[in-house]
Amino acid sequence: MFEKDYDVIVVGGGHAGAEAAAAAANMGSKTLLVTMNLQTIGQMSCNPAMGGIAKGQIVREIDALGGYSGIVTDKSAIQFKMLNKSKGPAMWSPRAQNDRMRFAEEWRLMLENTPNCDFYQEMVNGLLVENGKVCGVKTSLGIEVRGKAVVLTNGTFLNGLIHIGEKQFGGGRAGEKAATGITEQLLDFGFESGRMKTGTPPRVDGRSLDYSKMILQPGDIVPEKFSYTKTETLKTQRDCHMTHTSALVHDLLKEGFDRSPMFNGRIKSIGPRYCPSIEDKINRFADKDSHQLFVEPEGWNTVEVYVNGFSTSLPEDVQFKALRSVVGFENVKFFRPGYAIEYDYFPPTQLKHTLETKLVDNLYFAGQINGTTGYEEAASQGLMAGINAHLKLNEKDDFILKRDEAYIGVLIDDLITKGTEEPYRMFTSRAEYRTLLRQDNADLRLTPKGYEIGLAGKERLKRMEEKQEKSNAFIKFFEKTSVLPKDINPILESVDSALVKQSDKMVKAFSRPKVTMNHMLKLESVSAFVEENNLDREVLEQTEVQVKYSGYIAKEKNNADKLHRLEDVKIPEKFDYSKLKSLSYEAREKLEAIRPVTIAQASRISGVSPSDISVLLVFMGR
Repeated sequence: MFEKDYDVIVVGGGHAGAEAAAAAANMGSKTLLVTMNLQTIGQMSCNPAMGGIAKGQIVREIDALGGYSGIVTDKSAIQFKMLNKSKGPAMWSPRAQNDRMRFAEEWRLMLENTPNCDFYQEMVNGLLVENGKVCGVKTSLGIEVRGKAVVLTNGTFLNGLIHIGEKQFGGGRAGEKAATGITEQLLDFGFESGRMKTGTPPRVDGRSLDYSKMILQPGDIVPEKFSYTKTETLKTQRDCHMTHTSALVHDLLKEGFDRSPMFNGRIKSIGPRYCPSIEDKINRFADKDSHQLFVEPEGWNTVEVYVNGFSTSLPEDVQFKALRSVVGFENVKFFRPGYAIEYDYFPPTQLKHTLETKLVDNLYFAGQINGTTGYEEAASQGLMAGINAHLKLNEKDDFILKRDEAYIGVLIDDLITKGTEEPYRMFTSRAEYRTLLRQDNADLRLTPKGYEIGLAGKERLKRMEEKQEKSNAFIKFFEKTSVLPKDINPILESVDSALVKQSDKMVKAFSRPKVTMNHMLKLESVSAFVEENNLDREVLEQTEVQVKYSGYIAKEKNNADKLHRLEDVKIPEKFDYSKLKSLSYEAREKLEAIRPVTIAQASRISGVSPSDISVLLVFMGR
């Protein structure tokens, strides 16, 4: 069936697996994607949405590097919102509601149209390893497929166990069986594993809901999009709605707590802190009488609805009774109940920054197998694993993004350096350089890097360079052009800003807090410049951010430059920490386990103090 060796074999067809396969294949590796069900490639297992706080930035970064998630999102979107617009641009985060069926279909079609990408449907239950190096996979039918590198993206399928009340059964997702064999083999190789939990809400029939009792949640009036390519923006959008739980709903849910696997000891693993189940919210926030529920359509034409905020593993009868007491849900009909799922993961401190394992050469982990949660986090790891697998096979330098270059860099560095004992989710607060890592400039930051490694195409690079040139020219226009008091004062007066008495450079007025690009466009010379140079919304947004936040951007760049000095101080690969007696015992233990590559990475390890770093620097002659 398989006549020759593959370069890269990707196990699992979720968000991580799809991006890994696309990246490796597009860079020129002969790639095989093996998944248990070819109909669920790119499946949205939980909510039908992409992006959100920090997650939207990650999707933009994936797109800027040449990945597919942004394009697929735009092609299947039914609503778009830019979150946090009332805050500074470092916090702006794009989010799209998607058609679940079309999203998976677009992923399948894009991969089928990707040269070098083959497919095979079956369970992989073992790895072929020779002399400490992976050399293929073995399927449940006993078929051996040879490959020079393997990327594991098993999601929630590794020994997955589904919980609904007191009922539990094996499964990686509702209606799909769990994957077995891989965990046990990895443990034999010396890997450490753990268990994590996640959950999902019930899906209901939208025809049984009374939307007139709910609060309308429309998309943006002028919607944007995710991809920097020529994908189309939405012409029409589907509305979402919001309602709330109540004290009555909480009391009805509490009636089933004695049968809840979360409270009766059946679930022993830790779930996502920032996406708790409804029973967990009631228990942890006992002072609150209500919680928000977002009612999200699953697509353009389907009547299926996702009840965001009602994730639960309570018995199905308790779920149904409680949900019928929510405003607008009085006559609700279930498509399927919510459930929790436990699955195996492998602490990511066992990986290198390339996502290659330290114990087995050419074996990569990406997605929930590393202890993360979320489509976007998984997709970004898949992309990086696919890239690095290809680069290593072709004897090229590793591709590693620094913390000041991308949220993807923050994500991977956090995982490798700190590990995680609960499902890891990205937030803007995790990034110390978030003013640099905005959603609007992901292409400027990363497209040249994507082009350099052979993933982003020339047309994508050309679009990015044109945007940068136009933005720089517009900034120079504001810096060099003067404006008279009679022209600028009406604008300043309209925003309650102090008036000027003499002409000055436009950039000074533009830099004031309440003055926006829309205000500046009222000036004839500005609007003429925009029209003459055919400046689009992206260029206007980029220019405004650069002008108004130049001080913050410069400060963060300076801080990042200081950190890079420590990034340049490499630690020898087999360095013996035991000979440094001045290190604390905890530091020696952590450094020995994680084996940081640089002093900067060592400084981010929990338990390694500044004095420990000083000892290392002295020893390294710094």
